[in-house]
Amino acid sequence: MIDKLWYKRSGINWLLAPFAALFALLTFLRRLAYQKGLLSSYRASVPVIVVGNITVGGNGKTPMVLWLVELLTQAGYKPGVVSRGYGGKAPHYPYLLHPETTTAEAGDEPVLIYQRSGCPVAVAPKRALAVQLLVEQCHVNVIVCDDGLQHYALQRDIELVVMDGERRLGNGWLMPMGPLRESASRLQQVMAVICNGGQARPDEVQMSLEPSPLCNVKTHHTALISGAVDAMAGIGYPPRFFNSLLLQGYALNQQVAYADHQVFDATELQKRFSQRPLIMTEKDAVKCRSFALDNWWYQPVTAKLPEKFANRLLAQLKELKYGTGL
Repeated sequence: MIDKLWYKRSGINWLLAPFAALFALLTFLRRLAYQKGLLSSYRASVPVIVVGNITVGGNGKTPMVLWLVELLTQAGYKPGVVSRGYGGKAPHYPYLLHPETTTAEAGDEPVLIYQRSGCPVAVAPKRALAVQLLVEQCHVNVIVCDDGLQHYALQRDIELVVMDGERRLGNGWLMPMGPLRESASRLQQVMAVICNGGQARPDEVQMSLEPSPLCNVKTHHTALISGAVDAMAGIGYPPRFFNSLLLQGYALNQQVAYADHQVFDATELQKRFSQRPLIMTEKDAVKCRSFALDNWWYQPVTAKLPEKFANRLLAQLKELKYGTGL
């Protein structure tokens, strides 16, 4: 239903127009209050790069964050990642992830980023607290904020927007008429719009997701699988994952979509996916590791972006004045 309303112009429900207008007004006033200093915002002692979007749902921010962390590390920086920790309930905030941190404590995306990158990750609803923790305890010299484009309580130096190259901005309307968190004009104010899949426009940066060999959820061993398989995805836009598997030649018996950040029922999954090999996303795997069956697999993906953009990003970061350490 939401997909029809938001991503097909013929499905616009004009009864929601007053609510969209109210949302637009509140969004404008809130941002204006931060700009005018009526609401306080935190300026970190190190550069802050925000990776976000202006639409609801998954656009590929997590692979972009991982690409950015690797780029910064190779360039000699010590990055740290902050996140709200959506879907988790930590024992306290701010919360610094460690090898035994569960998705129930920190959320699926922060745990995935921590396990995949090995860089310091901290979560807190007030991201400024997470930033302070990483700077003081982990001595990072650049912060990557996973999501949070609309979290204006944290000042930022570079903004990157990741856009789904196929669904783009949907019907172009603000919530609840459409999928937009902010108006499309917001895209003109960021450093770059990253187009994930589809065809990037001339003023956008093309990003693609390169699949890696399947890894066993329990053992992390890689393997090649043939024959019929099942697939599941609890991400913002599951069809993207299923289509990727089909393009790789997998014969999908079941394609089961779950809500983004959904807490899985171990018994339900084990009953549903016991007959054939199951392929899931890496984001799902971090939630299923403790109860996975032997024939459950996940597929890591790696973001690929142009070298020209990487050089431009590093050059802009170098121009920021944050002391001699940078």
